[in-house]
Amino acid sequence: MPTISESISIAATPQTVFDLVSDPSRLPKWAPGVDATRVRVRASREHGTVDFFAADDPDAGVYTRVLPNGEGAEYQFTMFFPDGTPETVVAEQASVVRGELDTVRTLCE
Repeated sequence: MPTISESISIAATPQTVFDLVSDPSRLPKWAPGVDATRVRVRASREHGTVDFFAADDPDAGVYTRVLPNGEGAEYQFTMFFPDGTPETVVAEQASVVRGELDTVRTLCE
């Protein structure tokens, strides 16, 4: 199963990062290609998890986690693709994800 796993270090508290990424109204600021009205967010501050699911397909989602990283935070992002997804599609999506993570860092720092 093709997978994207990306991580970024952010010089901000885990709470700051969690507050940004867990708020669906702020999703267009860091993931402009995602329609926030078509995404369901499942978040746990206690566990640092923020998962995003397609409103019309609860099995299609991405899984993220905000972790303490010394004086800052680490934001981890994992996305699974159906078997048979072309490598070019996975690579293009990985590039988009890296850009989104850079934007999260910019907004939080």
